[in-house]
Amino acid sequence: MVRMIALLILVIPGLLAALGIKWMRDTLFGVLHSPFPFLSLQFLAGFLLFAGGLAFIGGFILHRDRKRNKVQPRFQNKKKTP
Repeated sequence: MVRMIALLILVIPGLLAALGIKWMRDTLFGVLHSPFPFLSLQFLAGFLLFAGGLAFIGGFILHRDRKRNKVQPRFQNKKKTP
């Protein structure tokens, strides 16, 4: 059950990123969708969805690899000394 929830946590931002790509592509072809009054606003919303989804998935992978010590030294967490 926990793995299924983790899969959903990764699939939802992936779908949002795919929707963002679709909106950006439709803007280039001049297709305006109903919630947007302007093509430029549609492109901006698509870019934000794409960037947000990509950042979420990238952050998740980086966090997982840091826990398993599979990252280069420059990406490891730096320990704070008191």
